[in-house]
Amino acid sequence: MRPLILAAVLLATPAAAQSAQQPPNVQPTLKPQAPQLGLRSEQPMLLAEPVAMMIAAFDRDGDARVTRAEFDAGLRASFDSIDVEHKGTLGYIGFADWSFKWLGDREALPSPFEVDKDGDNRISYAELSERFALYFERFDKNGDGVIDRSELLTFRPPTTGGPGGRQSGGRRGGRGPGE
Repeated sequence: MRPLILAAVLLATPAAAQSAQQPPNVQPTLKPQAPQLGLRSEQPMLLAEPVAMMIAAFDRDGDARVTRAEFDAGLRASFDSIDVEHKGTLGYIGFADWSFKWLGDREALPSPFEVDKDGDNRISYAELSERFALYFERFDKNGDGVIDRSELLTFRPPTTGGPGGRQSGGRRGGRGPGE
């Protein structure tokens, strides 16, 4: 009988210790959930695309505006930061590294297939610059040759109906350069 009582006491001790360590009236907290893409939004949204955030980082004089000279210098510096061997081109893996560093994700747009105009599986600075010229034109909404912060924001109207919250007949994704 003694061994049975001793075993019961030993088994109950950790449970008693755990309940004694918890402060009274502690409510479990819920982890904040990230918004899920594709859900209906009844409010319009302002978004900054990854490429817009990169362009904002090109502002060298701190005036919250990006001139064409700042844009070109920033794009060149971004390319050179990955082309450390000064080959003048990036392979698709190098381009993914560039995309991760400057756009925040290896699969952020533009894709290497959009940029590699000659299809040689290499991205030259000239190809990157040509593609980004379209971004400059798209974001410079008033055509004054300078991109203001407000021009870098994309307005998304509320979504209603349709699968995934899309409006019927709408297309998936955002606008591409030049659209």
